[in-house]
Amino acid sequence: MPADALPQVDKVFQPKIVVALQGYSRQRLVQDIGAGLTVGVVALPLSMAFAIASGLTPETGLFTAIIAGFLISLLGGSRVQVGGPAGAFIVIVYGIVQVHGVANLIIATAMSGAMLLAMGLLRLGTLVRFIPVSVVIGFSNGIAVLIALSQIKDFLGLPVEHMPADFVGIVSTIAAHLQAFSPWALGLASGSLVLLVAWQFLLPYFLRTHGWSTKKVSSVPGAVVVLVSATLLTAAMDLPVQTIGTRFGGIPSALPALVLPDFQWANVRSLLMPALTLAMLGAIESLLCARVADAMIADRHDPNQELVAQGIANLVTPFFGGMPATGTIARTVTNVKSGATSPVAGMVHALTLLVVILVAAPLAFHIPLPALSAILMFVAWNMGDWRAFAQLQQFRLPYRSTLLAVFLLTVLVDLTVAVEVGLLGACLTFIYRISSLTRSERVLETPEVQVHRLYGALFFGAVQLIEDLELHLPNSALVLDLKNVIYVDSTGADALHNLAKACRARQVRLLLAGVSHQPQDIFQRTGLLASLPEGDLFADVAQALAAAQALASQS
Repeated sequence: MPADALPQVDKVFQPKIVVALQGYSRQRLVQDIGAGLTVGVVALPLSMAFAIASGLTPETGLFTAIIAGFLISLLGGSRVQVGGPAGAFIVIVYGIVQVHGVANLIIATAMSGAMLLAMGLLRLGTLVRFIPVSVVIGFSNGIAVLIALSQIKDFLGLPVEHMPADFVGIVSTIAAHLQAFSPWALGLASGSLVLLVAWQFLLPYFLRTHGWSTKKVSSVPGAVVVLVSATLLTAAMDLPVQTIGTRFGGIPSALPALVLPDFQWANVRSLLMPALTLAMLGAIESLLCARVADAMIADRHDPNQELVAQGIANLVTPFFGGMPATGTIARTVTNVKSGATSPVAGMVHALTLLVVILVAAPLAFHIPLPALSAILMFVAWNMGDWRAFAQLQQFRLPYRSTLLAVFLLTVLVDLTVAVEVGLLGACLTFIYRISSLTRSERVLETPEVQVHRLYGALFFGAVQLIEDLELHLPNSALVLDLKNVIYVDSTGADALHNLAKACRARQVRLLLAGVSHQPQDIFQRTGLLASLPEGDLFADVAQALAAAQALASQS
């Protein structure tokens, strides 16, 4: 492993490229250029598809991949992560566009960028890891379902100009127009999906079983094969299906100019929750993606620097015709498998898309939308962790309830509500679990002396254990062995304070033994130690028991 593989992070804000370019060689440059070109080809159809599914123009996705992708690689905290528009944003962005309009999407994206930047500067990157896996799986699967559902319109070629943003509205609209489906669109989309699945899974399996190499097949992304094949077929046969040209008029051959929306406090206030959702989703997606990349290349990313880069990218990109951006797992994995060694590969990916826009934009006119919908259907399937549903029976009721609640709320209500409910449920479950692990063991009980050994965390969810001790106090001394108490919060310290008061009122000495550093610190700060008579704090329970027995013999 190279000496810079596990650098010290979180001391200063330093882009990963500064470390990655140390000892940079021509061989690594060639590898990064090759990987960047490959990822650029993969990002081309995905960027357009994500933007169209979000209710935006295809060039919006390309501009985002170019500008945000370059900034995230240049300023980020990961060696190989590639940024750009992501499928996870489709549902949120589509909802913002439908309710608030494209102009306010610029404001919401910039607000989310400011939030991400603040999270990075405040070093909150590690906190994202505290989100339970049940919540992550629940909303990931829910988003995947909504993405697939949103693509049925173009998959079937339905004559619907504006699709609703909510689940019920989408289903109702599809049902109302189902009889008007286009056989040509359905055939092209179905064929594209079959070709994509065959190229990604069936063909490599066939080659492996016959002892042939799959290197050449795996080097060509299935999405690109589908995009080229469907476009050539549509143009050659003049198929009556919608294309990028017929719906959007093609893609401009230049980058957009700077656009500043009308900032009004009323707009900012109404966009606060959507922006917060974009920021949290972007942080989760990018840091999860960075962790996947770390496992593949045996490296360690800087989560705070990554959030800083994501924040800057989302602050800049929307003012140049872009949409929200984050780290993307599909492009990052492709980047790693293509031999990327540094963030230069991600920057080359962005420059590759820039060249495509400047040189080959007119060729996008004939790209059929049913083929892009098939690609997104495939992305949605791969995005979800569907095995988690089959494995639910292996887990306890709280885990199952949280995952299913987040999934159903994401699909039927709103992603923000789903995450809020999921986190609340996870927190309540955690409090219950930890409180159930906190227990008291009665070591000695006589009319004069009692000794209780406490285990676990003495916090607000477990103070009932202390309160119960007040009901059965001995005549002379109560000894609490706290050696196995790993944590005490202010509510736990207050409960002990009240126990000490009850003991004094009944002329019973409260003796504490084996208090470790954290509990002793909170006892000191809350005044509990000052309220105890001098000498009532002991290093171990044997000394405290001896003192208690001495007190009993004097009474």
